[in-house]
Amino acid sequence: MTFAIGYLGPQGTYSEQAAEAYRQQLHGQGDTELKPYPSILQVIQATADCSIDFAVVPVENSIEGGVTVTLDALWQLPNLRIQHALIVPISHALLTKASSLSSLEHIYSHPQALGQCQQWIKNNCPNADLIPTRSTTEVLGDLQKTTNTAAIASEWAAHLYDLPVIAHPINDSPDNFTRFWVLGTQDSQQGDFTSLAFSLPVNAPGALLTPLQIMSRASINLSRIESRPTKRSLGEYLFFLDLEASLSEAKVQQSLQALQSCTETLRIFGSYDASTHAYNLSKHG
Repeated sequence: MTFAIGYLGPQGTYSEQAAEAYRQQLHGQGDTELKPYPSILQVIQATADCSIDFAVVPVENSIEGGVTVTLDALWQLPNLRIQHALIVPISHALLTKASSLSSLEHIYSHPQALGQCQQWIKNNCPNADLIPTRSTTEVLGDLQKTTNTAAIASEWAAHLYDLPVIAHPINDSPDNFTRFWVLGTQDSQQGDFTSLAFSLPVNAPGALLTPLQIMSRASINLSRIESRPTKRSLGEYLFFLDLEASLSEAKVQQSLQALQSCTETLRIFGSYDASTHAYNLSKHG
């Protein structure tokens, strides 16, 4: 059996690092191949269409918060389930052929990376234009041709594209982590965490309180709650919850039954375990 694992490309992204970590977890279960896609949405859609087996996509960063495209796509594609969570430390570097920071006119990177380094950029390159890209490595192939342009990516990406690192680390907090979800179509009932989302039948005071009280009475801890627009009307929201409990527990099943009576639409994304991974440059460079 061969498993196809999709990620946000091209080569050298943090998503590829996470995908490689998941490939190592599948070692012994069959052959694996990594497939890059030009956008997070396309990776997720390919998994929902069963063109690939798994999508490894970012969902939350400790500095910049939620990755909204991942949450929105998971709500819109009801056959997807979370298989695993990968927590990856993120250490950004400034890659450039420029001889000094003062000569930089443009800095390219994914919006999440730009946001995670905004204070460093303000203090060190205040006059540079910040240009968002679809990934941290999208423009690295072009940096060899210019001496006034830089990109924010990893040291591993600098190694792959043979680019100098002028500064590292440049993220605004040394404790910078991104949580990735491994998405697939297989049902997932076991794990230390459960994720779900729901919409409410009415936009009224106390409407959200009732679902949260259900979790509280069952002594289920919420490790995360995030809202997203329903895209139907201004002021209407979906609510994404991460529970520190498994679907296999009776109290979770009872709580989900109670949630059915006070929510409009309830989506259960499955139970899963989480693991932390540090990328080994010497092994994979």
